[in-house]
Amino acid sequence: MKHMGTAAVFTIGELAKRTGLPVKTIRFYSDEGLLPPTDRTDSGYRLYDATAMARLELVRTLRELGLGLADVERALTREATIGDLAVQHVAALDEQIRRLELRRAVLRAVAKRDSPLEEVELMNKLASMSDEDRKRLLDEFWADMVEGLELDPEFYERMVSAKPELPADPTPEQLEAWIEFAELVQDEEFRASIRRMSEWHSQLRKEDGADFGAKQQELWMAWSAKATEALEAGLAPDSPEGRELAETIFTQSSRNGRDPHDPAWRKRLADGMAISSDPRAERYWLLMGKMNGWPSFPSQMRQAEWIIAALRSALR
Repeated sequence: MKHMGTAAVFTIGELAKRTGLPVKTIRFYSDEGLLPPTDRTDSGYRLYDATAMARLELVRTLRELGLGLADVERALTREATIGDLAVQHVAALDEQIRRLELRRAVLRAVAKRDSPLEEVELMNKLASMSDEDRKRLLDEFWADMVEGLELDPEFYERMVSAKPELPADPTPEQLEAWIEFAELVQDEEFRASIRRMSEWHSQLRKEDGADFGAKQQELWMAWSAKATEALEAGLAPDSPEGRELAETIFTQSSRNGRDPHDPAWRKRLADGMAISSDPRAERYWLLMGKMNGWPSFPSQMRQAEWIIAALRSALR
């Protein structure tokens, strides 16, 4: 440490010891004009006073916060306030965080499923889709699933109105749910399964006037509750309770004078129930719920399988 008049001054080496910054970094800041020397020795070595040391600490703080050299210089020369720069930098950081979270979601999905190379690019594209692109993908999916079919308007509206609505800052779990969801609605086997469901619903509507609105939903919940009781009691689908529930379903599903004891009708209803019980369809709604932050719901697949087995048992 030297003195310039009555004020203490420091060489770059001494400044480095006091601040903990590398000599190379301090020299770089000085060369860039962010830390002009207070004076020079007779040999040309740069000297810095306490004000320069305080300026160096400010430069370090701004750099640690991620500001570029140009923004640091604007702050030091008062061309822009720290507040203005902070607002700009927060926006940039938010975008960077969003991209990093997308990247993390893709990598987590890749690691979880050990995806082959060709899937990685697709998953990255899916994760980067905009809200508009996500909704368009789903609209196109449902358009293909119901084209040329006569479906209950209430049922169809309920299906297409539910859209994936990721928040501005989705969690990794929501991003992973979107990747899986987008892959699901583009999977040919899943699409074929949902199309078969739609065709069956359309056939029931045309032949029996059946709908799949709130009333049908209430019936299903009642049947499922009975199946839950039977499962908890350890009852088999071909038990008296299972046959009783099957007869209830055949009767409550018969419309327009349809004989609930007609063997052909009973078989068609059992087959249709099986078509509508694809576990991937339930997965569709579970993933939709994760993305949209809906309350989770327990799986109904065990109940559906028990009901279908009960219906088939009643055919014999």
